[in-house]
Amino acid sequence: MYFGHWDGVVCNDVKLSRERLTVMAGPCMLESLELGLSVAKFLREECARHGFQYIFKASFDKANRTSKDGVRGPGLDQGLQWLATIGKEVGVPLLTDVHSAEQVVAAAKVCDVLQVPAFLCLEKSLIVAAAQSGKCVQLKKGQHLPVEEMFVIGKDIVSAGNSRVTICERGSSFGYNNLVVDYRNLHEVSEAGFASVFDATHSAQLPGAGVGSSGGLRHVVPALARAALAVGVDALFLEVHSDPAQALSDRETQLDFALAAQILNQAAKIVRA
Repeated sequence: MYFGHWDGVVCNDVKLSRERLTVMAGPCMLESLELGLSVAKFLREECARHGFQYIFKASFDKANRTSKDGVRGPGLDQGLQWLATIGKEVGVPLLTDVHSAEQVVAAAKVCDVLQVPAFLCLEKSLIVAAAQSGKCVQLKKGQHLPVEEMFVIGKDIVSAGNSRVTICERGSSFGYNNLVVDYRNLHEVSEAGFASVFDATHSAQLPGAGVGSSGGLRHVVPALARAALAVGVDALFLEVHSDPAQALSDRETQLDFALAAQILNQAAKIVRA
């Protein structure tokens, strides 16, 4: 399958295609090396059981927090060391967020996919740096933007010489503290020539609905994922934690191992169908 001028190859182990689902998943934040290793091993085994391709996802810095008092993670140097260890020990490709041009240079030495956060998707210096890295660039759709504006950003990356672009749907603002998913966007992303990714966990958020944090509706995540897979996507994005109730970020929407396994079981049935 081709996306514009790109054959979908993210790295040696992963090629995006509707014929074989790719799962991008891991904890919201790198809280510890032990957490990252535990989640990565679990998800690698679950994805292998269903024949899915797997990319480990985690952030070394959660810069976009509701409150300045929110924990942000281990930071660039420690975080990239942990990611490198996870990639080597578990044998998985890596995805992480980048927030500045300087972070892009360092993260590109370790990770296979560089993700531009939704709130930063209009930051031109970050977009240019991500494009110049040569790595696959995942654009999170801003909650405040129409999907058509994401196509302009994607084309900017392509015009900078990097055709390896995915656009990730994560819901749109619907009044205060609420998101809704327009599933037409998944179809339109594919029609525009980009790889289509659906973030089922962030789409269930209630932004800023907590006291200094975001709330969420974890119980709707399986339904949102099923709907996206029925429409058709090239990858499914999930945040998974061994103990979501104790998570330092997004504790209302991260999935425990049992719910993650349930969603992947359902995904396998839909993909086969």
